[in-house]
Amino acid sequence: MDFNLRGKVALVTGGATGIGFAAAVALAKEGARVVVSGRRLDVGEQAVASIRENGGEAIFIQADVSQTADVEALVTRAVEQWGRLDVLINNAGIEGSPFVTIADYSEQEWDSVIAVNLKGTWLCMKYAIPFLLKQEGATIVNISSVGGVNGGSLGAAYHASKHGILGITRSAAIEYGAKGLRVNAVAPGVFGTEMSDRLFQGDSKYDAVAQTNPMKRWGRLDEVAGTIVWLCSSSAGYVNGHTLAVDGGFLIQ
Repeated sequence: MDFNLRGKVALVTGGATGIGFAAAVALAKEGARVVVSGRRLDVGEQAVASIRENGGEAIFIQADVSQTADVEALVTRAVEQWGRLDVLINNAGIEGSPFVTIADYSEQEWDSVIAVNLKGTWLCMKYAIPFLLKQEGATIVNISSVGGVNGGSLGAAYHASKHGILGITRSAAIEYGAKGLRVNAVAPGVFGTEMSDRLFQGDSKYDAVAQTNPMKRWGRLDEVAGTIVWLCSSSAGYVNGHTLAVDGGFLIQ
């Protein structure tokens, strides 16, 4: 099995923290040159410095994926930096209003979540795909959620956006599979991220969430990052249009 990504260029949105950062680190360890993108300049520069300190090649480009001009400039600069683009990881996302019912959900918050999570994924694909099609073995991995498969009470906009990501993943896999571009999604369960800290504050809540999982624990970020790397590698060369849950078995209950 070959996970080697040497010579490839990967763009990771929301790549400065959480799952995105773990993915960026893992991709760099396998030899990819990584473009980390996010809205916070200071956090992004810290992430890139960490990757470089461990021997990886990385740059940070500040961008808001909900803004067309930002995304177009992001992809253009990424290609200008290293002359190609092989991998797109659409990870940027926000949770919106947690645990708010549909009738009480604000229109402003709905629009914000859909703009970042779903429109942002589409915009990045729209502008990256022409460059990805130029590279043999190019891949897209869109980060959804177990909430994008089964729904829940985290907030209607979040779940709708994550369901939408699965839809656009399947559409793109069908549209571009014959052209050599593979498009897949990952549906993570619970992992220790800034978003999780905001949603499940306190040890008792963390323990309660762990007990809902067949493995009775939270996932490690390297476990989901490893899955992302595999999907980007030639070892997953016949995997296309698939949603891979990395959730300790949560969805099979």
